[in-house]
Amino acid sequence: MGNNLFATKSVDKLRSDAEHGHGLKRALGAFDLVMLGIGAIIGTGIFVLTGTAAANNAGPAVCLSFIVAGIASAFAGLCYAEMASMIPVAGSAYTYAYATMGELIAWIIGWDLILEYLVGASAVSVGWSGYTVEFIHHMTGWAIDKKWTTAPFLWNEAAQSFSSSGCYINLPAVLITLAVTCILVIGVKESARFNSVIVVVKVLVVLAFIVAAAPFIHPENWQPFIPENQGVFGKFGISGIFQGATAVFFAYIGFDAVSTAAQECKNPQRDLPIGILGSLTVCTVLYILVSLILTGVVHYTELNVAHPIAVGIKATGIGWLETAVEIGAIAGLSSVMVVMMMGQPRVFYSMAHDGLFPKIAASIHPRYGTPWVTTIITGCICAVAGGVLPIGILAELCSIGTLFAFVLVCLGVMILRIKRPDIKRGFSVPFGTYLVPILGAVMSGLLMLTATKASLIRLGIWMLIGLALYWVYGASHSHLQKQLRGELPPDEEPAPPSPIGFSEE
Repeated sequence: MGNNLFATKSVDKLRSDAEHGHGLKRALGAFDLVMLGIGAIIGTGIFVLTGTAAANNAGPAVCLSFIVAGIASAFAGLCYAEMASMIPVAGSAYTYAYATMGELIAWIIGWDLILEYLVGASAVSVGWSGYTVEFIHHMTGWAIDKKWTTAPFLWNEAAQSFSSSGCYINLPAVLITLAVTCILVIGVKESARFNSVIVVVKVLVVLAFIVAAAPFIHPENWQPFIPENQGVFGKFGISGIFQGATAVFFAYIGFDAVSTAAQECKNPQRDLPIGILGSLTVCTVLYILVSLILTGVVHYTELNVAHPIAVGIKATGIGWLETAVEIGAIAGLSSVMVVMMMGQPRVFYSMAHDGLFPKIAASIHPRYGTPWVTTIITGCICAVAGGVLPIGILAELCSIGTLFAFVLVCLGVMILRIKRPDIKRGFSVPFGTYLVPILGAVMSGLLMLTATKASLIRLGIWMLIGLALYWVYGASHSHLQKQLRGELPPDEEPAPPSPIGFSEE
């Protein structure tokens, strides 16, 4: 049994499954995937974390922090691109781990991805709520009662305990989550179109800020460009740049969600690498420009606020730009939610198709061709989490879960290069078998170590729950384990379990 836990799925079988399809509609092209990637990446990072990292860690050199974080993400992105072009099926890192490191590791990473997308979307819904409430107040003067816009529970890091905020629920966060759930049930192509529209809106707003604020730069605000370290690691100086990179890493989370749509791509071998690397490149350039201009317009010591770009706008005196940025923030966070909530049900779908979850999780809607059951279930759970938990806990859990996935994908590329060099790859990581995968795994692992003790404990508890579920259900129902026990023919799996049929394009 121990050896069977690390048995791998056949890469050839996975590729055959991808070629013949399991009912998910092949409706997405390279442009759709780039838009999905940008939609997932640009959000909380560019609208919130830029100012925090500048004020607390890097000063004007926060642009270098974004470069460091971008390089770490690029290593992982290159590995994702190779895996996705070689194994273009839904499931992302879960499927890649299944093909390289075995079923138990695949279950662990699949369970981890569920956490990543769940808490990530919940965290963004809380941010969306904050910007929307501020926009309504700015436009109408109506201040919504905080009891209906704030989580009822707060986390005290010093006391390591929860406390009551005296509020009822973050109702806007709940409502936007349910609305996005409905959009995703309708269909992936429709979701991609919706996402593309709001991505265009928020990119235009970001470009408007860059162009309109650039003439108001005061070069003296960049002096010194790298403030002197204050005697504490991470408080400015060179260490501050790297600590700032850890702080802004959340700004890059999301590009891996592109790979979960692999089985819905028209030409995955070509389009997936374009989607992953193209979205990373566009977002990194925008992050660098915004951080440079923001710290040039306003001194970095004034940016330790929740809405740093708004502070920069006020310094320019351009009134119309404030409204535009608020709209862009709302649109940006909406698109992040679309992509994150689109990725999670597809991980459930892949795990259910392998027998690790009940058959109902693989049900495809007969008209829309989407995994509608898991979309609704996860949407409801996400709505509850966004309604009752503070954004800090949600964001930290999302970051550590993502970094864990990055480590395993990077190692998986190296393992599969060694074990199966014969497999055709639509895209190959440059510089050989070891350099990029090892650098990606090491950098992601080091960033994991910066997480708080409470976040590491929560991740551990989540993983223990997942392992218990695997032993209770997954190990006995796994199609691969059944094949190894002789209960299924070696090259045969049960037909996709939805009783309601499939729709393909």
